[in-house]
Parts: sequence; structure tokens; C-alpha cells
Amino acid sequence: MVLIHWGVLWLLLPLASWAQKLPTRDEELFQMQIQDKAQFHDSSMLPDGAEISSYLFRDTSKRYFFVVEEDNTPLSVTVTPCDAPLEWKLSLQELPEEVSGESSGDPEPLEQQKQQIIHEDSTELFSYKGNDVESFLSSSSPSGLYQLELLSTEKDTHFKVYATTTPESDQPYPELPYDPRVDVTSLGHTTVTLVWKPSPTASLLKQPIQYCVVINREHNFKSLCAVEAKMTADDAFMMAPKPGLDFSPFDFAHFGFPSENGPGRERGFSGKPVPKMGRHVYSKAKVDIQKICIGNKNIYTVSDLKPDTQYYFDVFVVKVPSNTSTAYIGTFARTKEEARQKTVDLKDGKVTDVFLKRKGTKFLRFAPVSSHQKVAFFVHSCLDMIQIQVRRDGKLLLSQNVEGVHQFQLRGKPKAKYLLKLKGNKKGASMLKILATTRLHKQSFPSLPEDTRIKAFDKLRTCSSATVAWLGTQDRNKFCIYRKEVDANYNENQKKREQNQCLGPETRKKSEKVLCKYFHSQNLQKAVTTETIKGLQPGRSYLIDVYVIGHGGHSVKYLSKVVKTRKFC
Repeated sequence: MVLIHWGVLWLLLPLASWAQKLPTRDEELFQMQIQDKAQFHDSSMLPDGAEISSYLFRDTSKRYFFVVEEDNTPLSVTVTPCDAPLEWKLSLQELPEEVSGESSGDPEPLEQQKQQIIHEDSTELFSYKGNDVESFLSSSSPSGLYQLELLSTEKDTHFKVYATTTPESDQPYPELPYDPRVDVTSLGHTTVTLVWKPSPTASLLKQPIQYCVVINREHNFKSLCAVEAKMTADDAFMMAPKPGLDFSPFDFAHFGFPSENGPGRERGFSGKPVPKMGRHVYSKAKVDIQKICIGNKNIYTVSDLKPDTQYYFDVFVVKVPSNTSTAYIGTFARTKEEARQKTVDLKDGKVTDVFLKRKGTKFLRFAPVSSHQKVAFFVHSCLDMIQIQVRRDGKLLLSQNVEGVHQFQLRGKPKAKYLLKLKGNKKGASMLKILATTRLHKQSFPSLPEDTRIKAFDKLRTCSSATVAWLGTQDRNKFCIYRKEVDANYNENQKKREQNQCLGPETRKKSEKVLCKYFHSQNLQKAVTTETIKGLQPGRSYLIDVYVIGHGGHSVKYLSKVVKTRKFC
């Protein structure tokens, strides 16, 4: 037995650390050893009772060794592939009896011992190929040196290994319930509610755990390690490991370091040359993965999903603070299809009234019957700001917020079809008037200046009158002025909240009407008209409204203005 220990020690010590001690569960320093995991990265030894993470280059096998000191010892080895399938096998290595070097009195060189042991026969105990988390478990194993060999034929990849001689007391991974399925209990257009049975690690053993929910649109995951590898992968290539941290010194040849067998070449344990490897480049598309850790609740509602879209849902129970995890059996579901919106057809030159619910959406279609050089859209938002998008044959032409009255002129195209999308705001419902036309010279909607404000002249105020002005256009339009007495503290916010700007003069009281008149000017710089409103009371506030009425009888109200007469004259 002593000969075996010396042979293993000479075989497995790294070149730069001759005094490194082999980790066993019988040593008092075990806990301190596993906390310093860097020593296992640079060693081919597996620690007893601790999970390690490592890295594989494609088509290059890696070997680890594990010592079982006594016969009839339980043994468990668990391998977790992260982002690629693995091929791995566990063997019991037969050791020669003469490895101690007693005949010469001096130990043989490390390389000579390595080659001597490698060429000895071994017994294969277990093998696996795939991307599942798989374990070898034996309740009674013989003493000796166990070899774990791993290979990735698909790509460079990460993996995790856990080996122990005390599997019953260790319980390194959280347990799953008798029914480990994730169920969908509620399905909506943008939400999915998931539920699963609690882990016995928490419900029976009372050990601290948390559940992590993973959502993506590609496939289910078999380990949290695979999820994290997918989330952190670079867009252009897999990040290679850092020397001394993620792989053994024998892997330096992959980055151009000379190996023990000569420049640019390396020999594996089989003695056959291994081709020089470089950094493999992979084209990786961005993957939309969401990982949410929710504590110990076993029900969760996923929100903000897209309608009529298939999603994959996985749940992992994570042991705290070791961070080891076990996967439930994931599920998938397709969110409900959004109710199809009815599309309203717009007629050329006709005004259409539209009502929008709070945060609601409506679609309108305009298909001119004849060829056209230009098309105009008049949008009058009666209450609050709305958003409008206009597409021509699927191509987005404009996207803009509209408050009040706006006119959009777009270049026409033969046989073109226009689709308008209107979206309400969060404050409340919206009302609109919309006109689409290809005959810009003949409109039901009145033409408007760019500025629809009413100006009041402070110096021309009297105790019984107020003088106001507004802009006109080159088209001859009819303007009607109305006044209404309001409280002294009446402000713009009240005016905006209480007044529907699409309501025409027909809704006003006859007593509020001041006059109507026609006005236009070919010179836009002179297209200004004034009016003095008489018969007012001293020291009172009045709301002044100006309506412009088009040829088809449709009206648009200018922005209201509050004026106050002088108290003393």
C-alpha cells in the first residue's frame, strides 16, 4: 500500500510544486485545502468531497485521478457538462509494484514514472456520452487509483466534476421531489405562471436553498452551468482559460508554449502525438436568456412576454452557500395570440372619428383608388397626446407623437397602400379626427397655420373689452369667435383637462358667440387678423376660443386663451 501511495505522489505532483500534498478525507486540513481551489486547477488530482470547474479544448482529452485508500469504500463521481456534450469514462488503474525506485535508492524521474503507469492495463468501470448530468455510484469500491478521462468533440467547453468517498453524508446536490416536473398553471398573452413541488432539501432537511427560473426561446437546459455558459459566452468566440487557473501546465502547448516532447507537439497518455491546437473561433448569435432567482417560493409568474411566442422554462434548486444546483424537468408553452385588431378603412377626403382606449391601439388603412403624387394626413388629437405611425407598403415612413392638430404630407407612389397605427397614452382615453386625401386642393379639413395660438394684447385691454389676434392661411376660411366667463384661478391645466378640442361651435351656447368672419391672405407674413371683443365686465376672466371651419363643415379649434379685463379704468 505504501508503494502505491509513493507512486501516485510522484506521478501526480505538478512540475513546479514538488511538495504539494494529496487531498484525502482523512486529513485534518481537508477543509482548508478545498477552499484553495487553485491548487486543484494545476493538478490532475480530484479532491475528495469538493466540486471543481475546468476547461476542455475540442478533440483533446483531459485526465484526472482519484485515490481510494481502502477496499469496500463507497465512491461517487458526478460530471456536469456546461455548454457542449462530453464523452467521459472512469477506469480503475492497475499500478506496478516497482514504482518506488527501491532498487537504485533514488526516485525515478517524474516523466519516466508517468509513462510506466500509463502503459499499464486499466479496467473501465463506467462510460457516458451526452450533455446530461451523469454519475457513477458504487457502494463498495476497491482501493486503488481511479482515472477519469473526458473529451469534447464538438467545441471548447467548460465542465464540473464532483468526486467523493462519502456520498451519503455529503449530499452535495439539492434533492428533487418525487415529481420533478415544472407545470404551467396559467397562460396569458404576455404572462405565464409556473409551479413546482418543493425540494426535500428545504422541506425535510431544512437546509437553505433558493430557486432560479430561466426563460429563453431556444430550448430547455439540463444544468445551471449550461445556462451560465450561454449567458456569458462572447459573441465572437468562447473565452479561452487563463494559464494557471483553468487548466494544467500540460495544456500550455495549445497557446504556443513548448511541451515536454518538443516544440509545437504534445503527447497524450496513450503516447500518440496530439496535434497542436489553437484558439477555436465560433460564430455565436446573441441569445435572449433571462435568469431570475426568487428565493424559496415554488410558484412564479413570468411577465413581459411576447404574444403568440413559444418560450422554454427551467427551474433549478440551488444549495446555499455551496452554489451546487439540480435541474427540475423543464417545460415549454406558447403565449396566447393577441386579438386581431380590426382595421378601419379611410376614404379619400372624408373625416373619420376614432376612439382610443387608455394605452389602446387601432389600425387604419388608406388605399387611394388612383395614382397620386402626394398624400396628406390630417390628425386632430382631441384630448391628450397620441402616437402615430404611418407605413407605405410595409415600410415605415413616420413615427411621431401628436398633440392638437398636425398635417403630414408624404410623397405618393402608384398603387401604394398606407397603414396607420394609433396608440393611446397612459393617462386616459383619446379621441381623434383623421382625414386622408390625395386631392390636396380640395379638402374637408380646413387649412391651418403652423402656429394655432391666440395672442392677447395686454396694452389694449379695457374694463369692458379685450383685443386678440391669430394667424390665417392663403385659403379663405371662416373663423368664429366665442367667449366664456371663467373663475379668476382658471388655468391652462383646467382648460386642457375639461375641454374636448374636437367639439365644434355647434356645441357652444349662442350667448357665448361673438362673431364669425372670413379671412385669408396670399402673403403669409401678413396673414394675421385681429378682433376686439366688447361687452365684457370689469375685472373678470374670459376664455376665448377661435374656430376655423372648412369647406366641408369640419372645424378645428385654435388653442384657447384666457384674458382678464381691467378692474379700474
